[in-house]
Amino acid sequence: MTIRDLVTRNREQRNLPVWRVREHPFSSLQKQMNELFDSFFTGFERSSFGALEEGQGEFVPTVDARESDKEITVLAELPGMDEKDIEVSLANDALTVKGEKKEEKEEKDKSYWHVERRYGSFRRVIPLPDGIETDKVSATFKKGVLTVTIPKSAKTESAGKKITIKSE
Repeated sequence: MTIRDLVTRNREQRNLPVWRVREHPFSSLQKQMNELFDSFFTGFERSSFGALEEGQGEFVPTVDARESDKEITVLAELPGMDEKDIEVSLANDALTVKGEKKEEKEEKDKSYWHVERRYGSFRRVIPLPDGIETDKVSATFKKGVLTVTIPKSAKTESAGKKITIKSE
């Protein structure tokens, strides 16, 4: 076999159809799996962290509830909102915090005009235990954080009992 035979074979092989990566069955399968997972997880990455979904009108604020012997404290992070846009109510052993976030940004210049609008409403319901004093509930809003304090009744505070566990 001479070098010329090798060179000729290479030229002949160049005329053969080439299997492209996108036509490979495993590449096609991988692409389809990526599209499946991308479509399944769409919207989770931002909405789970309290972001405003563009075009979907969904705003999910972060809420933290703490309970002590004397009271229940609920903290809700509502950045960029005013207290007039928030409604807090207590009914059926549940605290409901709801509101609407409206954000509009406008920039004008000689050569362009840029406007962005985002809207979103939310409603969070926090179940409450029995024995709370509904007439003494207070709410404050400071620097984008809503704090709702719900005092427990005196009989609920003393009603608790620690039970010891015996081993056999």
